[in-house]
Amino acid sequence: QVQLVESGGGLVQAGGSLRLSCAASGRTFTFSSAAMGWFRQAPGKEREFVAGIRWSAGVTNYADSVKGRFTIARVNAKNTVYLQMNSLKPEDTAVYYCAAARGPITRSSEYATDNMGYWGKGTLVTVSS
Repeated sequence: QVQLVESGGGLVQAGGSLRLSCAASGRTFTFSSAAMGWFRQAPGKEREFVAGIRWSAGVTNYADSVKGRFTIARVNAKNTVYLQMNSLKPEDTAVYYCAAARGPITRSSEYATDNMGYWGKGTLVTVSS
């Protein structure tokens, strides 16, 4: 069984920064070979892709809405993936979820919710104006 545990959410003013962490564990889960993603869901909206990072060479992909402001990174030795969020806006307010892909990710369009096999419970990020 795979467990993903997010942390780092909270309340921040617009223009501020937060860093989210996601710790992965599981006897059958090889973190270093898994593509990992961050998704978010705002009230009344569908869950959407935010950022993803593949196992190979740390290739990253971002939603257009966060490009240049958010950075995803992974430390395989710690089985942890991070999301550094800068220049936060009120529209970034959402529950942020960490997810691990079922299989290889070869292009950004494959970071779809249906392709992610494991999910954390989420961490709330609230950005005040």
